[in-house]
Amino acid sequence: MRPSVGGFFSGLGRALLPLRCLVCEEPGAEGFDLCPDCRADLPWNRAACARCALPLPRAAPRCGRCAGLALPQASARAVFLHAAPVDQLHRRLKFHGELAAGRLLGQLLAEALASAPRPQALAWLPLHRARLRRRGYDQALELARPLARALELPLLAGRLHRRRATAAQSELDAAARRRNVRGAFAVRPGPPLPAHLALFDDVMTTGATLQEAARALRLAGVERVDLWALARA
Repeated sequence: MRPSVGGFFSGLGRALLPLRCLVCEEPGAEGFDLCPDCRADLPWNRAACARCALPLPRAAPRCGRCAGLALPQASARAVFLHAAPVDQLHRRLKFHGELAAGRLLGQLLAEALASAPRPQALAWLPLHRARLRRRGYDQALELARPLARALELPLLAGRLHRRRATAAQSELDAAARRRNVRGAFAVRPGPPLPAHLALFDDVMTTGATLQEAARALRLAGVERVDLWALARA
């Protein structure tokens, strides 16, 4: 039986009453700091490629970009498009450390991903230690941690790591992104990894970074990796 997503977050909602929409400041509803009108405007990524989460006119098992490629991931799910108001909430978490925005995004993620094929554990795409020192926190972890709790999944910590710093992917074209992250991830020695993992990141653009990390996990013995993301750019 699947865990109750609402159960974990309901206590958070009660502790933060009265709920207030983080987008328009109207009263929130149904345990969310989000009003019904703003919830109706969320940019869900419902029609997408099942392998890379690229938005499509209608959902498909593979898009033209994925056709014929040997991809390390079994599936990809990006819950939203990186558009208003999700992009604004994401920036508030990523650049300003606004935990209320992270909590709301975590609720929405857990609600959407409760129906996804169930992995044995959840991993996240880690920052390089130098960037983590500069920022002070890892926004992907801040979303992955409550997501794992809500879905009652073990969080795989400390095994997947970035062994070298990379340039910001946002500044590169698709081919340069792939070169930039090639060999950037490794899996530290330890107990056998679960056969089925979900790998989470906050925003998926071309998918090059997540795919490179998925390759490292597959080489370390993981049989199936599903890619999960908050949003697809």
